[in-house]
Amino acid sequence: MRLRRRGIIAGVIGLVAVLVGAIPAVAATTSWATWQPLAGTGGAFTTTVQVAPHPALTATMTSDSRAGQVGVITGASTWLAEGTPIGAEYGSSRDQPYLNLRPRADNATSPSTTTYSFAAPTPTSGWAFALGDIDSDSVRIHAVAPDGHVLTAAEIGLRDLFNYCAPGVVGKPACTGAVGDVPTWDAATLTLTGNAAAADTNGSAAWFEPSTPIRSLSFIFTRRSGLPVYQTWFVSAANDIRGSVVDVDTGALGGVALALTDGNGTIVGRTTTAPDGTYSFPGFIATDGYRVSVTAPQGKIAVGETTTSVNLSSGNAEDVDFTVRDIVPSPVTGRVVDTEGNPIAGVVVTIDAQTRTTDADGRYLFDMVLDGLQEVTITVPAGYAVDTAPPGFVVPADNEDLITLTDFVIEANPSLSGVVRWNGGGVPGVTVTAVQQGGGTLTTVTGADGGYTFPRLPAGNYTVTMTTPDGYAATSPLSRTAPVAEMDVTGVDFDLARLGALDGTVRTDGGEPVGGVVIDVSGPVPAQLTTGADGTYSLGSLPPGNYELIVRAPEGTTIVGAGTRSVMISDVGESVEGQDFTLAAAVVPPSPSPSPEPSTGSSNSNGSGRIPATGLGAETFAWAAGGAAVILLGATLLVVARRRAGRK
Repeated sequence: MRLRRRGIIAGVIGLVAVLVGAIPAVAATTSWATWQPLAGTGGAFTTTVQVAPHPALTATMTSDSRAGQVGVITGASTWLAEGTPIGAEYGSSRDQPYLNLRPRADNATSPSTTTYSFAAPTPTSGWAFALGDIDSDSVRIHAVAPDGHVLTAAEIGLRDLFNYCAPGVVGKPACTGAVGDVPTWDAATLTLTGNAAAADTNGSAAWFEPSTPIRSLSFIFTRRSGLPVYQTWFVSAANDIRGSVVDVDTGALGGVALALTDGNGTIVGRTTTAPDGTYSFPGFIATDGYRVSVTAPQGKIAVGETTTSVNLSSGNAEDVDFTVRDIVPSPVTGRVVDTEGNPIAGVVVTIDAQTRTTDADGRYLFDMVLDGLQEVTITVPAGYAVDTAPPGFVVPADNEDLITLTDFVIEANPSLSGVVRWNGGGVPGVTVTAVQQGGGTLTTVTGADGGYTFPRLPAGNYTVTMTTPDGYAATSPLSRTAPVAEMDVTGVDFDLARLGALDGTVRTDGGEPVGGVVIDVSGPVPAQLTTGADGTYSLGSLPPGNYELIVRAPEGTTIVGAGTRSVMISDVGESVEGQDFTLAAAVVPPSPSPSPEPSTGSSNSNGSGRIPATGLGAETFAWAAGGAAVILLGATLLVVARRRAGRK
């Protein structure tokens, strides 16, 4: 009987291949991201975005962009046409939403940071993002993988630089751009920079297709001139999975349950076969790593593997087929679960030198176990320990009934967790490492709520370290020691503060800017600044604290008003503007000595006659000198008059 069944299998599989193979392939479908409305206020915006529908690829966005013409835009007047490089791959984004954001403040030292924290790691293909309107600004990309490493330029995957408003772009919006007006890409710093003149233009853009899973994606947007914005699009492509299930004896088999898991091991779809034995999983993101698993009906087992790997990155997956047959004596089955009763997949089980691997339901099946006393063992997965195990069992001679063993119960090792906080809320995308004394190093990234977890840790002492993210300063120790024994360890938290900035201008009492003036800054970050030709100065990346600014009056000038200013940067990381100072020409008191002989040198013809480092004109000092001469002449005449009166 066994030989007859096995002889039929090849013929049935061949017939199914012919029938199912006749199903025509369907081209990939694309989906531009959908966004929730922008919530919050300037400096603290949030929203969520769905990059792909199946499986749902979603992210929570946080941004400290300033307010003003920011938010989710409809795409009715600005879009990426089918004639652009990304449009040729994914189709036009016309009438599809995108996001507009700005810097934190309109100066070069207050960039905004926008972070997308994905609910699950992104796939290795099948999705893309584009950044637009990169002209009088720059954008640095910072992406962190699930294992905590920062993605390289090759992994981020720049595909092309283009201008979506350029002449000749098929289907472009009603905007005017230049073919050569595209951003430059610095692979070393992962930065896109607009045109060399930092001019406000139209259509300069770039698009990327990451090849490495991403947990956290950040864009650091810096103003170079003007009042810039930048645009963000996400898009995905999807393909279908189709196949069938047949019985070696009866042919097509309806009502058979199948499950689809993604590259993260998450079940993302379930279905059952139609009466003709066919099934499909339509519209799943076009990437690799999928697995289709079949659950054989009661009394049957699969012929060959119960799970098949599927790659959708290059098109639809056809003929993902399974074959089942009746169980032959003596079958033995059981499960591996954790202490909460949750199934554990991928555990290797051994009976009489035969091995099986548990499926998504934690179940294993041996269909040809010899009679007699048998023992079942497992290879305990990393991070677990056996809590209870089935006892030895006896397979009766000539048994044809399924033998079901008691469950293997394994217990997870304890976890270590905490939160990275700023201003009372969690900070996503922060890298945290845990180093076991005498052991290895583990790395993770905080989620959308700022929380992190190291699950299933062996007992020992751990040093947990936070990597301070860009734009922040730590207000708690960067490392903490945490012993792990039998219970979960919580509350290993870290605190951050935002970095601030300050700026100001030095002018004359007539309102003219004064360059070359020295400003001394004392505080947590001491510095010495010098005003530029336009009289301005600025200082960024300032941790919280009190700062004092003291202006040094150049020779020949005096300070009008306060020469010292106090600035306080809080944990919020303010950008404190308008710390201005005013200078005037110093009035020289009259001298009793005779006036010097008039100069016989050549007249000054070198420019405006401004005194260096003051910004004050020679005419100011000429008026002051004339006034002093009048005072001196009057004093002399008074002395002469008194002497004459005395003689009389």
